[in-house]
Amino acid sequence: MEAHNNHDEHNDGHIAEAHHPSYGINILVWIGLLSLTAITVSVAGVNLGGLALTVALLIATIKSLFVMNFFMHVKFDNKVVKIFIGICMLVFVIVLILTFFDLTFRF
Repeated sequence: MEAHNNHDEHNDGHIAEAHHPSYGINILVWIGLLSLTAITVSVAGVNLGGLALTVALLIATIKSLFVMNFFMHVKFDNKVVKIFIGICMLVFVIVLILTFFDLTFRF
């Protein structure tokens, strides 16, 4: 009987391979997150009126995408996982939009 080596065979992705971004990429992502945090703090001191919440949510969305893609390794995951995450995010955005419409048109 022949011994099988899982590292040499392609098995349609049933065994996950570890993907590790380089230290340089991780440092760049970390610097980007620090920069976006600094921008958030700076914008909080500026009176933007009704735009303040929108700007804060936009920056938080960008930061969460960095964390998901690089630190949670979603960037290197299967397409199915990315589709499910996209569906979840779409449902979340729809709930946010409906909530803002409810708050906007309340009497």
